[in-house]
Amino acid sequence: MSKIKPSKGAPHARILGVGGYRPVRVVPNEVILETIDSSDEWIRSRSGIVTRHWANDEETVAAMALEASGKAIADAGIAPEQIGAVIVSTVSNFRQTPAVATLIADQLGTDKAAAFDISAGCAGFGYGLTLAKGLVVDGTAEYALVIGVERLSDLTDLTDRKTAFLFGDGAGAAVVGPSKEPAIGPTVWGSEGDKSETIKQTVWWSDYRDDAHRPERFPAITQEGQAVFRWAVFEMAKVAQQALDAAGISPSDLDVFIPHQANMRIIDSMVKTLKLPESVTVARDVETTGNTSAASIPLAMERLLATGEAKSGDTALVIGFGAGLAYAATVVTLP
Repeated sequence: MSKIKPSKGAPHARILGVGGYRPVRVVPNEVILETIDSSDEWIRSRSGIVTRHWANDEETVAAMALEASGKAIADAGIAPEQIGAVIVSTVSNFRQTPAVATLIADQLGTDKAAAFDISAGCAGFGYGLTLAKGLVVDGTAEYALVIGVERLSDLTDLTDRKTAFLFGDGAGAAVVGPSKEPAIGPTVWGSEGDKSETIKQTVWWSDYRDDAHRPERFPAITQEGQAVFRWAVFEMAKVAQQALDAAGISPSDLDVFIPHQANMRIIDSMVKTLKLPESVTVARDVETTGNTSAASIPLAMERLLATGEAKSGDTALVIGFGAGLAYAATVVTLP
């Protein structure tokens, strides 16, 4: 018989507050067209993107994450020292060690919270949310902070016609804490590593180290657009349905759909494939924010709540998908 005491965590967990930060600089398609042979009409028809935000020198990964986190903590109505864990999802923090989460935990004023980074691309917020839920229910942390933050402008090849217009910068954060009733459903997650070459960094960091005098060799993000589109539309719609099934609800029970803001065509196709009722509010933040990878879901969630398009207590389906090819979907109650 085990001598280990049972954990004393909460019966369930929920999102208690969200916050977002978008860099000051707004970049229209016209700027992108300075370096690629395309048109505003082509970019809009392919992606739905009209503008995106790019960070300046002061808007570092840590700085943006701190701004978003401060808003999320205030929204949750707790003090920083109550946070027991800080989870940061990012692929664009160039200093790989120590984890940027440790710096953020300290500067927020937590009481030596556990802090670590994860790399799950555009599925990162879903991965972090799942980990946070487990920590709260286990009793390891009373409150956990999940941050998705990216400076993808640093990893964008502005001469690549396939990707130059896609990416933006920003940070989104959510505080996860105890709940008396289920408010974060089971997560349907996974990866398809056999397709990992479809979204990838162009060269290894070691290659750049050995050839640093050639700026065109700096690692950037590239992708096979059509392959990603087909995978996202058909396979991720199945994953989204599995998340609904796992939560015990149907599309008609949803109030809000918040997919990863990769591409407007992907979003619209998923809505059609899932046969979502017209009553469901769909996040389309990609139009003015671009693809911000791990930050896209919390940023879109924060904007929907701020504009009143969604409200506290709404039932939302969230799904992230991207490099890896990693994915995560779950049903949540909005804070």
